[in-house]
Amino acid sequence: MYDPIKDGMKKSSDLVIYNEVKPPQQLRNIVHSYWQIKTEIPLRDDFTLHAIPDACINILFNQKDTDIAGITGLKTTYTELQLGKDFDYAGIQFFPGVWHGNNSETADGFVGSKYLGKLPLIEVNIKTASLSFSDKLPIFTDLVSSLVEQNIVVQNKTVQKILSNLDYIHSVSEMAEIAHHSPRQLQRVLKQATGFSPHDFLKVMRLQQSLKEHNVDLYTDQSHFIRSFKKITGYTPAEYFRKYDV
Repeated sequence: MYDPIKDGMKKSSDLVIYNEVKPPQQLRNIVHSYWQIKTEIPLRDDFTLHAIPDACINILFNQKDTDIAGITGLKTTYTELQLGKDFDYAGIQFFPGVWHGNNSETADGFVGSKYLGKLPLIEVNIKTASLSFSDKLPIFTDLVSSLVEQNIVVQNKTVQKILSNLDYIHSVSEMAEIAHHSPRQLQRVLKQATGFSPHDFLKVMRLQQSLKEHNVDLYTDQSHFIRSFKKITGYTPAEYFRKYDV
């Protein structure tokens, strides 16, 4: 199954803690992971998280300011998230295509303002802020289960089929064939489910595969791989693997 890599953390970020766990078995076709990124003690310098596209949607909780929560999803290029010197964030990462919530609430950058939407994110943030990471997880699971019951989170069969067959997809036409759609149908279904065109979705999936497996076979040649990688991440592959913990 699709396993996106975590966002870029510099190899020197020893004082920043990152935790990630899988959800309960019954949610594993919807949720990729529950995660936490936090400082144990204030840092000397501001910390920057190098976020890269993965087509996932995240519910994010600022656990130092419980009014701040949100729904995030990057498009086709990286963004630098300035988290400051002292922070504690936790969240839920959903697989591509499963989020059916209000798209106007989804941010593609830093979330720093009070959540004003209708979902119970502030309530969950308050409940979990003082808990250990392991104790937050059942509350996150209850939230996801509630979203499933309301059809805000729904598994998309087309996207799931694509994600299950990424190793065999090298072009948009192959993607359409595996999904049993015409190219026109695929364009409509994928755009509606993920916000991505088939071409952009394939670019993001290729990037994630190359980060996970150092696999350049998905690209026409080495120079194509380097150009595409740099356009999405801001770095050449050599620069990225040298700087960030992958």
